[in-house]
Amino acid sequence: MTTIKGPAVFLAQFIGEEAPFNSLDAICEWAASLGFKGIQVPTLDPRFIDLQKAAESKTYADELTGKVRSYGLEITELSTHLQGQLVAVNPAYDLAFDAFAPDQYKNNPKARQEWAVQQLKYAAKASLNLGLNAHATFSGSLLWHMFHPWPQRPEGLVDAGFTELAKRWTPILDIFDECGVDVCYEIHPGEDLFDGITYEMFLEKVNNHPRACLLYDPSHFVLQQLDYIQYIDFYHERIKAFHVKDSEFNPTGKQGTFGGYQSWANRAGRYRSPGDGQVDFGTIFSKLAQYDYKGWAVMEWECSIKDAQVGAREGSEFIKKHIIKVTDRAFDDFASSGGGDAAFNNKILGL
Repeated sequence: MTTIKGPAVFLAQFIGEEAPFNSLDAICEWAASLGFKGIQVPTLDPRFIDLQKAAESKTYADELTGKVRSYGLEITELSTHLQGQLVAVNPAYDLAFDAFAPDQYKNNPKARQEWAVQQLKYAAKASLNLGLNAHATFSGSLLWHMFHPWPQRPEGLVDAGFTELAKRWTPILDIFDECGVDVCYEIHPGEDLFDGITYEMFLEKVNNHPRACLLYDPSHFVLQQLDYIQYIDFYHERIKAFHVKDSEFNPTGKQGTFGGYQSWANRAGRYRSPGDGQVDFGTIFSKLAQYDYKGWAVMEWECSIKDAQVGAREGSEFIKKHIIKVTDRAFDDFASSGGGDAAFNNKILGL
């Protein structure tokens, strides 16, 4: 067993225009002051990382690592959630997802996808240069608009969608494999990989690619009413990244899992700061320790009620309290009867 590393924080929801959230130095100082030991870094903002430069220059990567370490922190993973989303976009979402791409690629889905694929390739090499072994991303989606269809889905549509998704991701996965880095898909509503079954469908299409791994975030499963504890039993060998994000599901006679087009604060299912929702993190941390999870516990803050900085401060302490320092001996070693060789065991058995 392994003691989980942490606490760490995903920077995406905190980056902004005002200090301390507008530069790498300032946000590192802020994170360290709250007791965080690691940062998960989104890769679209050059104030925090030049992704292409990190991929092409080991010197730059080393300088970046040194800067982060000077604040007592480590980079846990890089994130290409937004770029990963653009690897596969159904035309129904073109206008909305254009916001994730540079201006020169907007209104041009083919060029936008090519840019996104190149971003993932940079991320693989940047992760290698930074000494990282896991990477956080989204799968993108060609099929999400058909998850609860009317009229019914045409025969063969889902298979065709996953075949195409795998075709787009396999070359990316191969590059990550060359770099020794796991691609950790965040299983998430809006992605074609949104639960265990869809992940398995994708895994089959990429021939069980060793780098097609998982970012475990139980908050999304509470909102789907999926057994997020048993999920760990099924997929622990593929879980290589972990978001500590809470959520709650409180259905009424008026709304349930689909939320009635309401704001986050008014949905039956909503995300909460760690400890404020319904997720059983005690069991989660125990299971991940039991299954020898070797990665980080990374707080992702998304809450429609609590102030972000309050949530960050409380989240750091929440993770610290839940990390289990694993034992290096059995609790009943004091009562050992000794022996253990074949002759001793045979004597106990009367042989």
